[in-house]
Amino acid sequence: MSTQNKKNNRRKFLKSSTLMASATALTPILGNSFGNKTNGNESPFSNHGKIIGHGDFKYRINKEWGTQDLDKYPVMDCHEMVQDKAGRLLLLTNHPKNNMIIYDRSGKVLETWTLGLNGAHGLTISEEGGEEFLYIASTTDHKVFKTDLKGKILLELDYPKETGKYDSPDKYLPTETAIGPNGDIYVSDGYGLDYIMQYNAKGEFIRFWGGKGDGQDNFDCSHGITLDNRDKENPTLLITSRSKQEFKRFTLDGHHIETIPLPGCWICRPVIKGEHLYFAVLVTKTWGAYDGCVAVLDKDNKVVSLPGASAPIYENGLLKAPDYDDFSFLNPHDVCIDDDGNIYVPQWMSGRTYPYMLERLH
Repeated sequence: MSTQNKKNNRRKFLKSSTLMASATALTPILGNSFGNKTNGNESPFSNHGKIIGHGDFKYRINKEWGTQDLDKYPVMDCHEMVQDKAGRLLLLTNHPKNNMIIYDRSGKVLETWTLGLNGAHGLTISEEGGEEFLYIASTTDHKVFKTDLKGKILLELDYPKETGKYDSPDKYLPTETAIGPNGDIYVSDGYGLDYIMQYNAKGEFIRFWGGKGDGQDNFDCSHGITLDNRDKENPTLLITSRSKQEFKRFTLDGHHIETIPLPGCWICRPVIKGEHLYFAVLVTKTWGAYDGCVAVLDKDNKVVSLPGASAPIYENGLLKAPDYDDFSFLNPHDVCIDDDGNIYVPQWMSGRTYPYMLERLH
């Protein structure tokens, strides 16, 4: 397999037992401590407390914030995090014994529950009628589950046979959801055929668009999708095309508006807090090894800080590919931002780490 193909098909990487075994060997677990990284003699915890980031978005990294006893709170990949109205932080993992770990802001575990999923990947929280609900995209079950905050399943969205594009469920590998202003459910098939599906709040199919390709309406790993309602009069959808190192803006009925390139940034889902847009950058240069950073963008889609990498530089209006700092992260997969601007970072294929915290410096 070529290097480019590895970059363009993380699903194959995930299914390769050889690579999985190699990644595990890279970071041996000894209780809750870590062995040396492959590129030196430095433990991932040795830079705990270091200041990272740029401009007005600098942070003190706390690598021990979410660390727990793996025997008691087992995790595999820590995929995504959201915060509920009570201020609790909900972490989605793909360990079947422990899909959900709920923290308070100090890093204390409040409760856990599971749906028994091996492929729990996408986590969206939505307030509907004053009550909060979760939408969980599972790559291995080829479904999206709507649950309450206790894990009770309220709705299941099966593979989208209505499109005529899927002749079997195993071609459908949903990675993320977004909820529209009217309750419509959008699902990105990021590890499958790269289509975006739209359902109404009852789960009834409305339409689909996208698909893998090079056109402005297409994607190459539509990994993440989110509702952008910063303009209250004109809400839109932001959708990543991760292997192309870009994200795209669409209308709520699937019409392309713009494409924003982020060279050198294999971005996961878009996350909006206030006027700013955040991404976990899973990879900057080295696919299959420890890499990655966080990207903070202003309302004009300009990167203003890259915690975990070199300072953002624009040349002729285009972002220069960042350089990973080689100590901050181990494949960050998502970000969750609290009301104080602190960032919580779950990580994929990272030696079973728990989320890091970036404490915002004001």
